[in-house]
Amino acid sequence: MEQPERQSSFRKCSSAIKTKVVSNLSPVCHSGLQLTLKGKFLIAHNHGKSIHGKLVSVQIYSGTEVDPNTGKGKLSKKAYFKNGGSKKNQHDAQTMTYKISVDVDSHFGTPRAFLIQNNDKRFFLLSASVETSNSQIIYYDCNSWIYPFKKTKSDRLFFSNRCYLPLQTPRALVELRKEELDRLRGNGTGERKESDRIYDYDCYNDLSDPDKGPEHLRPILGGSKLYPYPRRGRTGRKPSLAGPSTESRPQALNFDIYLPSDERFSPNKLKELKANCIHSMIQFLSPKEESLLQQSSRSFDSFEEILDMFSSNRNQKIEGWIRNNLKKMISVEHLKEITRAMKKDPLKFAIPQIISENEWAWKDDIEFGRQMLAGIHPVKIQCLKSFPPKSKIRVESSINPLIIEQKLEGWTLPQALEQGRIFMLDHHDYIIPFLNRMNKNGICAYASRTILFLRSDGMLKPMAIELSLPGSSLGYEVPKVFVPAKQGTEAALWQLAKAHVLANDAVYHQLISHWLHTHAVIEPFIIATKRRLSVMHPIHRILSPHFKDTMHINALARLILINSGGILERILFSGEFSMQISSELYKEWRFDQQGLPADLIKRGIAIEDLDVSNPTGIKLILQDYPYAIDGLEIWVAIKKWVKSFCSFFYKDDDAMKADFELQCWWSEIRTHGHSDKQSETWWYEMTTLSNLVEALTTLIWTASAQHASLNYGQYDYNGPPNRPTLCRKFIPNEGTTEFGEFLKDPDKFLLNMLPDRFEMSLAVALVNVLSQHTCDEVYLGCKSSPGWIDNELIQNIFAEFREELKEIQIRILERNRDPKLKNRRGPVNIEYTLLYPETSSSSGSRHESMGRGIPNSISI
Repeated sequence: MEQPERQSSFRKCSSAIKTKVVSNLSPVCHSGLQLTLKGKFLIAHNHGKSIHGKLVSVQIYSGTEVDPNTGKGKLSKKAYFKNGGSKKNQHDAQTMTYKISVDVDSHFGTPRAFLIQNNDKRFFLLSASVETSNSQIIYYDCNSWIYPFKKTKSDRLFFSNRCYLPLQTPRALVELRKEELDRLRGNGTGERKESDRIYDYDCYNDLSDPDKGPEHLRPILGGSKLYPYPRRGRTGRKPSLAGPSTESRPQALNFDIYLPSDERFSPNKLKELKANCIHSMIQFLSPKEESLLQQSSRSFDSFEEILDMFSSNRNQKIEGWIRNNLKKMISVEHLKEITRAMKKDPLKFAIPQIISENEWAWKDDIEFGRQMLAGIHPVKIQCLKSFPPKSKIRVESSINPLIIEQKLEGWTLPQALEQGRIFMLDHHDYIIPFLNRMNKNGICAYASRTILFLRSDGMLKPMAIELSLPGSSLGYEVPKVFVPAKQGTEAALWQLAKAHVLANDAVYHQLISHWLHTHAVIEPFIIATKRRLSVMHPIHRILSPHFKDTMHINALARLILINSGGILERILFSGEFSMQISSELYKEWRFDQQGLPADLIKRGIAIEDLDVSNPTGIKLILQDYPYAIDGLEIWVAIKKWVKSFCSFFYKDDDAMKADFELQCWWSEIRTHGHSDKQSETWWYEMTTLSNLVEALTTLIWTASAQHASLNYGQYDYNGPPNRPTLCRKFIPNEGTTEFGEFLKDPDKFLLNMLPDRFEMSLAVALVNVLSQHTCDEVYLGCKSSPGWIDNELIQNIFAEFREELKEIQIRILERNRDPKLKNRRGPVNIEYTLLYPETSSSSGSRHESMGRGIPNSISI
């Protein structure tokens, strides 16, 4: 437990704050920030200009001495930022450091908070430190926009990095703690302004755009039994004209949407993200491809033509429809800057690894199975215990057991099932109800089941694919079954069947595993944390790095990805029903099954292990499952760190029960953030330390390692045609004209079945942006500042966590070099590094960092 602070005596303190001031039109990048109560305030101003006169002031609060007139800590007189701050350029940004002396009396006590009043333009405050007269340094992590007082009508308060449970808060800080939390909580009314710091909940009522026409109407997600969903941050925009229950939408390309100022990207990151989007648009949606926007856009004529998308000789000139759209997205000055940079150093795009290592690997059946264990979506495969598989809608699979038994390397089917050797990739039940509505306007989709056998060498061999369409009556389906073949017509049909399975898997990956199970479900936890846990609360402190930038990237997703007519509707076969599918599968979501061990048990990949010497608590059935093996090591390391952290602040379960902030936080997550699930009995009771540790471990795992495993390898694994996002032809029936076309040229038929030029180019451009780590990324086991928490013991425990992650990295590389572990590389010869904690070395190639490194948070 924190020990009482010794009061320090000093007559003069100086403060140093690093900040960044950025204009509304052209954000200036930044990095770094400090405040020292002996001499530093770090501030950078618009276009490198210093702050003038008495435009920005600072006051220091004592954390130990109470002012009898206010009941709060003693407050120093105002000290003002002056000209002459030292400048530093980093990441194309200018950061200015200011030293400010603050006079206090000899009985002021230890400073634990400061107020900043801004009467200038908005600026970005990175961090601060206060050095007392006895050389004690007190750190403040800020990372927030500071808006002018005339807009906010209040000064901005920051607390130091020391943690206190609510009942242990020094009396000088009690009222400040309460006032700051009250200031952050909204009441669900009013339109939010850019300068606000208000956290509120809302349904997903901003995905429609009825003002564009009835075809852009989408259901409101959340707040109903029909369409349950997690809540998102409320913006309070005015309703659209054509749909009063739907929020009006801002212009997508402006990236302009309300967020509490603490949740906004840093100027550096926003600038970099826009530049990445521009580069991708130019490379994959070049002016030469303007015709792709037309309905008559055609298919690729050859596989070689697909590879040409990645050619470094593409026209790098920004013109035509791209230039017109970019003008809506960024300032003219920024556009000119990017144009000059591209002329000087044209950006080269690497060919995705899945193609560069072996351009025909996507045809390989073993690679098809391996990617279910070590690809970009390794979380859907399940172990079968009975055969044939049955669906929840009571439709039994039509796969004949006899065709399975012929491929089991001498095992009988009952033996193989008993030994855990039969696996299934199941995309059946959730797709079937939507198929008749989706299969129009050039979309041809099936619901699929894929059966695989675990070979003696540890690799999965696909044995059968079942593709189903709804029948003429409820409960009746029209299935087709395909089996592997080496050559001829059967082999070509098998390739078509695999393409349909991969399109199914791409939809589930993007809408459920990636978006719903990481981005969407985490946002309510962020909102509740900011509303109910003070920044001084230790649980706020441990979670804060894992919530960085998530609300902003989610807001951008609602703006351009998951909205009506957005990118995902354009590239996925689920189209306008994409978010309805996501809502339907939220009905199955359970927080207590989001942790890795629980998820593996649910999918039949592992069984419980009561051996106390096994920290995972489970035993894997699959011994060569890279995602699970690497993930479990990281899970155990996170849990050990979380348990040590929580045990320091909570000495017993009673201390947890007495923590009213913690109890309100957990209650609000259930009753507001995930209110459509509030009646579920599986929610943890927040009354024991073990439940708290499990909940926090699950949150940190989901926001860091789980998201990284599903996101950062997308460019390398989604290289077309390895993972098509939709199919534009059904598999033809014998005797039809289309079957004759297929027989005449199977490759051409497959190319015509894959997404067209625009859809495929747009998909590649998207995953290129999503797969890149940004300049201010902080990785698991790292902290953004040296004084991130004011406790040496906790810092030492965290250092042990970091060392353990380094050991895990070494073991991952060793496993990748083990020839016996064939799923580590597979036929395509790509090492599994999606759960390698740190990014690659700074060799200068941006593509070398793709597929490697676990950021702390869902930051892209």
